[in-house]
Amino acid sequence: MEVNLKEYIQNKQDIIKEATHTYFHQIRIPDELKKSMLYSLQAGGKRLRPILLFASYEAYKRESITPAISSALALEMIHTYSLIHDDLPAMDDDDYRRGKLTNHKVYSEATAILAGDALLTYSFEVIAEDPQLSNEQKVEIINRLAKVSGPKGMVAGQILDIEAENKATVSLEELEKVHTLKTGELLRFAVSTGAFLGGATEQQIAELETYAYYLGLIFQVQDDILDITGDEDKLGKQVGSDEDQDKSTYPKLLGLDGARQKKNEYVKKAKAALEKANADIGYLMALTDYFSQRDH
Repeated sequence: MEVNLKEYIQNKQDIIKEATHTYFHQIRIPDELKKSMLYSLQAGGKRLRPILLFASYEAYKRESITPAISSALALEMIHTYSLIHDDLPAMDDDDYRRGKLTNHKVYSEATAILAGDALLTYSFEVIAEDPQLSNEQKVEIINRLAKVSGPKGMVAGQILDIEAENKATVSLEELEKVHTLKTGELLRFAVSTGAFLGGATEQQIAELETYAYYLGLIFQVQDDILDITGDEDKLGKQVGSDEDQDKSTYPKLLGLDGARQKKNEYVKKAKAALEKANADIGYLMALTDYFSQRDH
């Protein structure tokens, strides 16, 4: 199926932009906190996780995507909170994110921490109060999101990543585990939750979770490659930060050519799993190539 991915991405980005305005217009909270939350949430992210969720939903249901919007926005809020905290001096100590000063550089470390906390907790409220979802759907989605973003998922990946810094050697298996948790779990939520809301069977969701596993690794390998070869103007941040912080990366372990080869292996495995999902996979297939070939 021929797809217009650029148009599709723009359409879904617009939906998230509108949803952000709706949910933040209605919330009454301290002004400085709201400004800090929105500063990072509206800082020009690609919205790849919500887009994946929408694409997975539409792979099984071509009707209105309204039931998927709260989950997509909640996911983006959690991703944004993780970036705010990741940029803090105690973590990666970054001054720029997406070409703009990081949250704690604009506001303060304390405000940035609280903005991240607020985005995390508000994400669950957004799902819990969505009138488009049944109580059973709310419980299932909140449970999924808590698992992938918490101590069994993204947070576990963060601590493993910290522990891997300055380590003499990290095996490929260890590196894959870090990034499966740190990056891949939120992508798995996007793909599986979209399919769940779209009415996919358990077997179809299982195939998509295999797809998402490899997609997370593809994303991270490309991230590592771009930290060496990327254009700082496009990336919106300084290249070479992984080496400066002695982070464990695919190029460090396998060399640049080896990292590219490993990425191509992941792409083949992701697409093979996607083919088994018995769905309208045109946009998901196109997004796989986009993840692999992105330049920022």
